Amino acid sequence: MNQRRQLLWTVLVVLAGMALCMLLVGQIVQRRALNEESQDVQRRLSLYAQALVQRIDRFRTLPEVLALDSELRTALAQPLTPAAVQALNHKLEQANGASQSSTLTLIARDGLALAASNWRDAHSNVGENYHFRPYVQQALQHGQGRFYGIGLTTGEPGYFLSTAIRDAQGRALGLVAVKIVFTELEREWRNGPDIVLASDTHGVVFLASRDAWRYRLLNPLTAQDRGELAATRQYADQPLAPLLYRSERPVAGGGVVVRLQDPAEHRPLLWQTLELPGSDWRLHLLHDTRAVASAGRWAAVAAGGLWLALALLVLILRQRRRLALLRQRSRQELETVLQQHAQELRTAQGAIVQAARQADTGLSRSLQHLPQGVVVVDKELNLVAWNSRYVELFRFPAELVRVGAPIEALLRYNARRGLLGPPPADDAVQRRLRHLREGTPYLHESSKSDGQVLEIRGNPLPEGGFVTSYADITSYKNAARELRSLADALELRIAERTRDLDAARREAVEANRYKTRFVAAAVHDLLQPLNAARMFSSLLRGHALDEAGRQVADSIDGALAAQDGILASLLDISRMESGQLEVRLRDFALGPLLQVVQHNFGIIAKSRGLRLDCVGSRYTVRSDEALLRRILQNLLSNAIRYTPGGKVLIGCRRHGDQLRIEVHDQGPGIPESLQREIFEEFRRLGEGHDDDRGAGLGLAIVERLGRLLGHEIGLRSELGRGSMFWVSVPIVATVGAAPSLAPTESEPAQDQPLQGTTAWYVDDDAPSCAATGALLQRWGCDVPLAGGPQAALDLAAPGNAPRLVLLDVRMGAFHGPDLYGDLCARWQQHPLVVLVTAERDTALRRQAAERGWGFLLKPVRPSALRALISQMLLRQSEAEPSDTGKLQN
Repeated sequence: MNQRRQLLWTVLVVLAGMALCMLLVGQIVQRRALNEESQDVQRRLSLYAQALVQRIDRFRTLPEVLALDSELRTALAQPLTPAAVQALNHKLEQANGASQSSTLTLIARDGLALAASNWRDAHSNVGENYHFRPYVQQALQHGQGRFYGIGLTTGEPGYFLSTAIRDAQGRALGLVAVKIVFTELEREWRNGPDIVLASDTHGVVFLASRDAWRYRLLNPLTAQDRGELAATRQYADQPLAPLLYRSERPVAGGGVVVRLQDPAEHRPLLWQTLELPGSDWRLHLLHDTRAVASAGRWAAVAAGGLWLALALLVLILRQRRRLALLRQRSRQELETVLQQHAQELRTAQGAIVQAARQADTGLSRSLQHLPQGVVVVDKELNLVAWNSRYVELFRFPAELVRVGAPIEALLRYNARRGLLGPPPADDAVQRRLRHLREGTPYLHESSKSDGQVLEIRGNPLPEGGFVTSYADITSYKNAARELRSLADALELRIAERTRDLDAARREAVEANRYKTRFVAAAVHDLLQPLNAARMFSSLLRGHALDEAGRQVADSIDGALAAQDGILASLLDISRMESGQLEVRLRDFALGPLLQVVQHNFGIIAKSRGLRLDCVGSRYTVRSDEALLRRILQNLLSNAIRYTPGGKVLIGCRRHGDQLRIEVHDQGPGIPESLQREIFEEFRRLGEGHDDDRGAGLGLAIVERLGRLLGHEIGLRSELGRGSMFWVSVPIVATVGAAPSLAPTESEPAQDQPLQGTTAWYVDDDAPSCAATGALLQRWGCDVPLAGGPQAALDLAAPGNAPRLVLLDVRMGAFHGPDLYGDLCARWQQHPLVVLVTAERDTALRRQAAERGWGFLLKPVRPSALRALISQMLLRQSEAEPSDTGKLQN
């Protein structure tokens, strides 16, 4: 009864501990996984926000540029004839280009649309009055306006950006507006697994990755909100239904887990919200959390299995200890009995045998109390003594067990019943008799046909003879087999859980690879419109004659340069994570590198009112010169950005066989609690210059480059006294190769090499074609073609080959170098070629260098493009005439 109660309590304790462990571990893992998922969703939401802002910024400068056009200003200042209206329609249509996601409209001061790029459509904007629209009133009053709403003419929703057109006295004559359609953006959102929404200041969802979510109310509308929506007719006659959901619990990082009721979603969703900079919009992302719950359940199962394994292991160890103690105690008892009997046999063996023969019985009272069966034979192998347990174990007939009977008879009886092993029986009997005659101790186990297991132990007597004991250990063997079976089952379950965890780890690695490929592809696609914007910016500076126009052009160029830096940093991080960044370690002198960095950043520091000092170095170090220069540039840029006044110092200190390159600033310092976080992506302090605070990627790139090169990165900072960042590089005794300093880019003083040069620009991006073609024409080039690859193939023919071809690499189904070979075959000539691409591929750059081609990365700076073209044309002019038109390989 006590054993059953103890077993019941043991099972209850094990099960209760397992349940508690599963509950705690499941909740902890689920909470941690949900927090990590929230951080990942926040980063993903930031990428969606950047994509939306970039799409808007792509068209933001278009109305500003057109507002400076003198032809539009003249058209608003006087009555228009039908021919003038038609000319304006063609002008706006040409300015809008091939884009199907925007519409340009010229609106008079009274709100009447005079001309539009969609004048050919049945629902054209021409002749409509838009005076009640907010973007019209904002532009006339403040110079610029913006508004999202459903078009009353086309019935298509879009985002309106407007800029006022003013006369010489600064009075508003009218405005030009561009309408951006986000249909393509919503289509891209649908490709992802998450639900993406955008809401306005009234809480109305106007963009959604699913149609059922569009025009939903996140919050009830007030009377004032309803009045504004009715006055502006922002959403026309669309019904605004409320979005019904129930919040379950908040998540670290500002998210919340919700249950959707209308539209119905049968799964819990993680809701994250982000305010879009520069607007009153909010971007929302709803992510499925079933994977988090699954991770919690698997963790709970693993914890329960581990607890059960530990519990079973403890029970097995306890049982083994109990068995060992029991065996030891039995062995001691048996040895004590044997010693006593051996002593008795040594002192009075003859008397005992004689007494036994007279009594005609071999039952020994001294052996009766033993739990084992015991039998004693003399040196002639005849029975001397035994106990009743021995007779019970083998169920011998009474006539066989008597004093003086030969032990061989008992052995043959057992052999006939199969208790001595497989036949033949005579061999088994003789083998045991020989063993008794030799008198060597032995110990072994024997299994009977009924499952009973005996432990047989034999020892010789001092004066001859043998004593053998038989212990029944069947229960111990059964318990050991059951424990072994439980242990094997437990090991199998642990192996299964290990395989499940390994599969989950592989899925996480694959998700991380997908994220890296997604970032690289997104940055590549964003570089296309950014390149066109850089070209438009350069054209705008040439057209802007007054000071206000030049300031607008400089502001646009500065914003595009900052955006270029952010995208380049994102692409660098993506290349480092995917292992595509090539590292070339070599020995080089550090002094020239420090001089180049000081020269480049000294001008920037001077423009900020700072002084950049550099302490030269005579050491030779081993590193990748380009990547080390990138580390120092990021550290100096960060120091200049966060130093309000004073100086910045760069120098070196030697520490054994390492050289520490240090950058000191006199900024506000960094709290100790933030000194590790600033090396993470998108982490930045708030004390930098308002116009240049960075994107929080510089130090993240420094830290990753340091790991890639094996260079230690460090920081020492004190609040109010500045900071010191350093990178440690190994010192070498000699210089392995001469330093390769990048040549300073300089613009040619004049455009004589470009005057009259025939050039083609081939790209599948229409804005880039329009901008680059106009820029080449402004430099004096003749540009017969600025279009896509198919247009180039259609136009190419013998005799009309240009002198120069500017060529993109990735153009849908066309590959730039292959397209160049097809064009040369049609021209029967091989003109100069410059690859203008967003592909940061080392192999592609090496291929261009081997063939003598020019190579520029998007977004292209116009000065760099002009310098490269001039250089290539001058080299071709200096070459022999016979070399002109040869294949460049």
